[in-house]
Amino acid sequence: MRVVSLVPSLTEAVAVTLPGVLAGATDWCVRPADLDVTRIGGTKNPKVDRIVSLAPDLVIANEEENRTADLDVLRAAGLDVLVTEVRTVPDAFTELDRVLTACGAPARPAWLAEAEAVWAALPEPAERMTAVVPIWRRPWMVLGRDTFAGDVLARLGVAHVYAAHPERYPRVPLDELRAAHPDVVVLPDEPYRFTADDGPEAFPGLPCALVSGRHLTWYGPSLTQAPRVLAGALRAARR
Repeated sequence: MRVVSLVPSLTEAVAVTLPGVLAGATDWCVRPADLDVTRIGGTKNPKVDRIVSLAPDLVIANEEENRTADLDVLRAAGLDVLVTEVRTVPDAFTELDRVLTACGAPARPAWLAEAEAVWAALPEPAERMTAVVPIWRRPWMVLGRDTFAGDVLARLGVAHVYAAHPERYPRVPLDELRAAHPDVVVLPDEPYRFTADDGPEAFPGLPCALVSGRHLTWYGPSLTQAPRVLAGALRAARR
């Protein structure tokens, strides 16, 4: 079985579960750290000719991270393309099962069963809070409706302010974000790399939680640690 992955989180899931199956992955596929495969460009601008030349049995993609036009070209070249759709934590488990089975996994991996058990056992949040969750600046963009990251936060007791916005990733002026007066501003390190020196200064007087984008937005082995890691970052921000 030869697989090309166009999604970093799926790359990690397949590599951990089925070593040696991946023939290609994007430049953004940085997990596992020792992944040795042909690089095929970005998630939004893959080198289609290079993917075709690898002659994979399967290309795995995601409806949000990858462009339909690129996937159509791959299909036209005769490649089998599996496209995932993940908007909630339960979606992630369903789609991971589907992807790993399609990639030849003989059984459900232990890490996936552990991750599902961890999320199923989450206690009722001790407190609930509101949040603004920027994912980009210049211009400022935030989590809106119907996102995986939004569902992750909701299960940890965090209601993000723009959850009912008609757009999934709306552009919102900084003054409006500040005026929302959230309990916390959640600043992930991807897709925009917010840091202690780049992000919190835009929200004076508001607690800011710098969080791992891998734990907030990836659906793969990181799901086993995500509740603990994210909850810890949120607690630290509000001390």
